[in-house]
Amino acid sequence: MNSPSAAAVLAARQIAVSFMAAVSAAGVTGVTAPLASAEPLGAPVGEGRHTPQEPLAAHRIPFTDATVSRQRDGSFAVSWKAPGVGSVTVYVGGKAVAHGGAEAAVTVRGLPTADRQWFRLAPDQGAPLTLADRSLLLEGAANFRDVGGRRTTDGRWVKMGVLYRSSHLHTLTDSDLATLQRLGIRTAFDLRTAGERAVAPDRVPAGARYVVASVRGGRDKAGLPATAEASEQTMTASYRRLVSKPSAINACRSLFRLALDPGSQPLVHHCEGGKDRTGWATAALLTALGVDRGTVMRDYLATNDYLAARNAAALAEQTPAMAARLKPLLDARAEYLKAAFDEVTARFGTFDAYLRDGLGLSEQVLERLREALLTD
Repeated sequence: MNSPSAAAVLAARQIAVSFMAAVSAAGVTGVTAPLASAEPLGAPVGEGRHTPQEPLAAHRIPFTDATVSRQRDGSFAVSWKAPGVGSVTVYVGGKAVAHGGAEAAVTVRGLPTADRQWFRLAPDQGAPLTLADRSLLLEGAANFRDVGGRRTTDGRWVKMGVLYRSSHLHTLTDSDLATLQRLGIRTAFDLRTAGERAVAPDRVPAGARYVVASVRGGRDKAGLPATAEASEQTMTASYRRLVSKPSAINACRSLFRLALDPGSQPLVHHCEGGKDRTGWATAALLTALGVDRGTVMRDYLATNDYLAARNAAALAEQTPAMAARLKPLLDARAEYLKAAFDEVTARFGTFDAYLRDGLGLSEQVLERLREALLTD
């Protein structure tokens, strides 16, 4: 394309504004562990075979790592590490579907259709862990995913099925809405500006409460930076404002307080692309819960995978020069999130001080948050 059409330029500007608003499908790869084997579905294997022994000394849940990922063919890759246990049995709907040792990777096939498949990993000692694929595979919101399934530094796990993050909900299909209603979504928390909400109003499942808290306050429009370097600088500055801007602080505080309320769960919080405003809010929540910085960063950068097709299509519509300017606005980059954490240090000294002095959250409130969102 030698020059962008008027429509393409408009689309680029809209995307740029959306993604600056901070201001694989192939699944798991690897070799199945020798101790892992699949069992036919429906086999009436009782869970009594796992007579709990003395819990492991450090934590009730012995897993140090565990993931579930749905594959293109509909199968599920399930992997885990549980040092010190003898064996792990994987259950779906009360039926054993696979076995493995202390560290294993298994593939589970032939499960019936469901909105989400939940896998219960039961060790021969210690407490079980229940996980699902993070993505809900919604047609109208590719970046709609579970915040849970992350381990904290003290050995607890963030519950799944309680807190979700997403891009805007404007393009949810009727089928998507039905799925969310069946999953019991109670609250949709919108971090966008009034202008964004007017142009692309959310579609929320029947019965769900809709709450708004604009991170950017009244600021609604921004032009596309003149160079790629300027775009990068704009993004870095916008992430710093996610920590320091009063409207951003108020929105983050509101989300924390809403997230600890069982009556608001399950809750989904979102902005436009689910990358910047949602990215920092999620990073702050996970950090407050005790998830380590590396895991928080991986959760943030995963947006690049979920939005890969959308971003590639947007860039393909532009000239090379325009695409170079636009790409930094579409990407989730480690240096962006690092800028926000650096701002926390510069303004508050520590993350705990940010929670206390910035967001105004007492230790009692934070403990209630951990009780609501963690399992041990």
